Amino acid sequence: MSHNAEIIAVGSELLMGSVANTNAQDLSAALAAVGVNVYWHSVVGDNPARLREVLDIARKRADIIITTGGLGPTYDDLTKQTICEAFGKPLVLHEDILETIRVFFERNAHIKMPENNIRQAELPEGCTVFDNPVGTAPGCAFEADGIHVLMLPGPPFEMRTMLQRHVLPYLRTLSGEVILSHDIMTFGLGESPMEELLRDRMAQMANPSLATYAKPSEVRLRATAKAESAEAAEALLAPLVEEMVAFLGDVVYGVDVPGLEDVCFDLLKQRGWTIATAESCTGGRIAERLTALPGVSSVYRGGVVSYWTSVKADVLGVPQDILDAHGAVSKETARAMAEGARRITGADVAVSVTGVAGPDPDERGNPVGVVYIGLATPDGTFCRPLELGKRRRDRIQDLSTNHAFDVVRRYLTGLPINFKINQRP
Repeated sequence: MSHNAEIIAVGSELLMGSVANTNAQDLSAALAAVGVNVYWHSVVGDNPARLREVLDIARKRADIIITTGGLGPTYDDLTKQTICEAFGKPLVLHEDILETIRVFFERNAHIKMPENNIRQAELPEGCTVFDNPVGTAPGCAFEADGIHVLMLPGPPFEMRTMLQRHVLPYLRTLSGEVILSHDIMTFGLGESPMEELLRDRMAQMANPSLATYAKPSEVRLRATAKAESAEAAEALLAPLVEEMVAFLGDVVYGVDVPGLEDVCFDLLKQRGWTIATAESCTGGRIAERLTALPGVSSVYRGGVVSYWTSVKADVLGVPQDILDAHGAVSKETARAMAEGARRITGADVAVSVTGVAGPDPDERGNPVGVVYIGLATPDGTFCRPLELGKRRRDRIQDLSTNHAFDVVRRYLTGLPINFKINQRP
């Protein structure tokens, strides 16, 4: 039986924008994996009347309602009370839960439990209790009028812990289907051109299906299948993924991989090579993304952020005659920056970026969006020129960073550095 869910996030801080609703994202991904369709997300403030309105709408269109937040001990934490009133469920004090909360305060806060925390041990009569080993607010689930209602805490770490320990096992008993997806990650082809290429194919598909999602500076093509088991879903997906990877060609940089930097890291490890960076307009973003990867010290030797022309000359050793003749933003300087980074660090390869991120043209009149990616290798030095157009400074920096990783990826996999690229992904 297929189930349709609505996720209701409770908290005025979410509506005010001071806190991101990451719980809904985590829940949606987890529910899809156990075959539960998530068709609606709702957010409501700490207001019982408005929460009741949202619940009245949700119970008409979903047979699983999951709420997050509003389970705390303060006066505005009224999720349980409101839900119980809506579904005619009395609240009952659970002495065992109360004792657990008392022990939590004694062991973790070294204080006596405040009296208002007693209300956290009050749960709907006949519910399934979800213990909370990392906080004081237990969650719960109950069924009423054919609707399963699950209440979870708001703090993301507590919610994720409860999700894995209790919610997924509970939901697996309800759903007889599994939804499985694979992400085909691409760089170099924008969402619109990709959708145009695949439009007829996607329109004819039902199960499995394809959908495009634009990420910052790249496009993800998601293949999804629904079946009675993970194995059956995978059997539907495998030939589709293989077909799409072959059809899209070398713009595909991986399947179910986190990002371009992860692919470059793996390729460098496979060769036993090291890399260095020399950055100007990206201001260290390449190095930042590399050093966020655990274990990257085995391949990343270091880098130089050379914003000033004098730093390009004095630290990276870019010849002054190149800077005088061509300027800091040029293919010649990009090549020389990469060669300098490779030389001073002893890395096997080095990638560089120089360009105009804006908001104004540079002193030589190079327009915003002109960027050069350099790559120094044992086989010579290469350059990818880019015209990214006038757009936000951070978008140019992110795009340039992705182009730098793509240049490295293409070199390490034997692909040409430059190709006909859609430069507005």
